[in-house]
Amino acid sequence: MHAISDATRDTVDGVLAYARRRALWKDVPLDGPVSPEELAARASGSITADGIGAERATALFADVLAPTTLSIDHPGYLAFIPCAPSKAAIAFDLVVSASAIYGGSWLEGAGAVFAENEVLTWLAGEFGLPEGAGGVFVQGGTVGNLSALVAARDVARRRNREDVRADPPRWLIVCSSEAHSSIAAAAAVMDVDVVPVPVGADGRLYGDGVAAALAAHGDAVFAVVATGGTTNFGIVDDIASVAAAAKERDVWLHIDGAYGLAAMLVDRMRPAFAGVELADSVIVDPHKWLFAPFDACALIYRDPEQGRAAHTQRAEYLDTLTERPDWNPSDLAVQLTRRPRGLPLWYSLAVHGTEQYRAAVDHGIRLAREIADEIARRDGLSLVREPQLSVVVFRRDGWSLADYEAWSARLLADQRAFVVPSSHAGEPVLRFAIVNPLTTFELLAGILDTLA
Repeated sequence: MHAISDATRDTVDGVLAYARRRALWKDVPLDGPVSPEELAARASGSITADGIGAERATALFADVLAPTTLSIDHPGYLAFIPCAPSKAAIAFDLVVSASAIYGGSWLEGAGAVFAENEVLTWLAGEFGLPEGAGGVFVQGGTVGNLSALVAARDVARRRNREDVRADPPRWLIVCSSEAHSSIAAAAAVMDVDVVPVPVGADGRLYGDGVAAALAAHGDAVFAVVATGGTTNFGIVDDIASVAAAAKERDVWLHIDGAYGLAAMLVDRMRPAFAGVELADSVIVDPHKWLFAPFDACALIYRDPEQGRAAHTQRAEYLDTLTERPDWNPSDLAVQLTRRPRGLPLWYSLAVHGTEQYRAAVDHGIRLAREIADEIARRDGLSLVREPQLSVVVFRRDGWSLADYEAWSARLLADQRAFVVPSSHAGEPVLRFAIVNPLTTFELLAGILDTLA
């Protein structure tokens, strides 16, 4: 398997040829799932004692497995939060694997870590964080939020020790009632509790609600989480007032900007994110709206030493790493082994420059406004809420969840688009999540036509 031979050359050539074809397809197929029974009938038996060979394995993937897997880079993939990696990022993702690079320590991956840090420093500057801010690329928003909250609790515990105070019976996180599910998931992993604060009529978390929660729960609260763009609506909390409430009580402020924080690259959107510069930690997922392939979340600390104090793993075999003053990414999150997953983004930014990124993010925001206006003009359709970023939530008057589901299934079966129902206040609704620069007004208007 590891020797260089004619067989291994053919394997690599075949895989690279397929990757090249797929990366350069002009008309990406949307594809879609089939039943477990159909896949069992068509794809079972690939794992054998002697192997089926590279040609058959590649063909099995290309002809059977890939077509039963949705293409997230299709312009009509509008469900959840899509992923639309640049061609440069896709290509360099292959290079990262081929280069056999470990990205956990400076000693082993100095060049890769340096390049990743170039991106993290640029992002920190865009978010208004001070010089010296930095962090690490982790798997996704869930791991990023968890890692940041672990650091926040560690800071609170250390403060209690310094002040000779006992820890509370239960630690608490204050966040919006609309916060992403990963906050509750992180709390469950950490065995802490969440205090959800009701949002305003506009779906935003405000500082007065946070202040009331902090007053009610006192020193048991170790972190306040604000959202920089909710998944369901793309709503940005009133971060400035939330930050003021958190700072008044000296509580860690974390910004979950997994989807929406990328909008800060667009100058006219920056006022919506006022207060981010006061955060102790932030996350943004490049595999969402910064055009990187899965999986990559940028976790950035205002003071990376606080992340390092919480996360550095210690063992005899790690002494050669932990006793050096190096920047080791694995010291900054709940991971030791890590792929340098920030490199595809670094390469794409280096190739294209930041201005193209600003324009690509701006496309999604402008297109959301245009299609929202079109929805408002059409009889039988209505907006649930005006879009703030690039998510548009709307309804077809008189339709039930079953109607939406049947329509969604037809849309996918016809290979037009992937749009699934969501819900708001118990009402089934539809939503367009627009991040792909290849998504057009004409495509979205055509989808609306099918709702007539």
